[in-house]
Amino acid sequence: ILDGIGTGAIDCVIGTHRLLSKDVAFKKLGLVIIDEEQRFGVRHKERFKEMRSEVDILSLSATPIPRTLSLTLARLKGISFLETPPPNRKAINTCVLPYSLKIIRQAIARELERGGQAYILHNRIETMGTLKEKIERQGIKNARIGVVHGRMKEGEIIHTMNRFRNREINILLATTIIENGLDIASANTLIVDDATRLGLAESHQLRGRIGRGETQAFAYFLYRPRQLREKAAERLEALGAFSHLGAGYAIALRDLDIRGAGNVLGKELAGAINKVGLNLYCQMLAE
Repeated sequence: ILDGIGTGAIDCVIGTHRLLSKDVAFKKLGLVIIDEEQRFGVRHKERFKEMRSEVDILSLSATPIPRTLSLTLARLKGISFLETPPPNRKAINTCVLPYSLKIIRQAIARELERGGQAYILHNRIETMGTLKEKIERQGIKNARIGVVHGRMKEGEIIHTMNRFRNREINILLATTIIENGLDIASANTLIVDDATRLGLAESHQLRGRIGRGETQAFAYFLYRPRQLREKAAERLEALGAFSHLGAGYAIALRDLDIRGAGNVLGKELAGAINKVGLNLYCQMLAE
């Protein structure tokens, strides 16, 4: 395949970050389509321009990162919206609530009663076993739990995901490894047991793992009141407020407001754009 890319025998190649490796040389690269653009850093995107300066780049994302959004607001990048949802798709019912095992038990029980499946997101590998035991002790009828995280071998992850897809497992306890690429129509409940640990765009991407069919989906973002900081509270508030279909752009704008735009001319994401205001910043940039 690498030879075919280099000689031009292959017209179109689909790949992961592997396409950014030094040994990949395109004969005449004309178009790059970046799916899930928020997964790629600044250096990744600049690598394509190193390959060929006049390459056209189309970036796709439900939640563009603040830096990308600031470039579009400054009119340095064009932007288009796809706002029409698939037929019969329903908005996800989003609840932001204080952490409680009772809520977790009720949410899972309700999903299993209607013959569905659920995701439980717990982003600390070392305490996943403890949480699994706690859920098993709740005595939820017909509950069969599987675990998936990034330290597992690839074969184990694929095996567990296949079991979940085949409904041998009806509850998947996972880390953010499930953020992209899952499309299981029967999974329509998401429980995030500590939503303060996640970014706003990341939470929205995770919410997109459910409600993939015509069934009403429910997302529960739980938090510990003692650990709730100001910015985390703002993120959770935005998550609850923007739960309609096609809310990704509004969420990305709110994320830009909370996090700042980053340094447009450099690689840093933490920027001081909010100190001078977007208009003045873009004016200075233009000059």
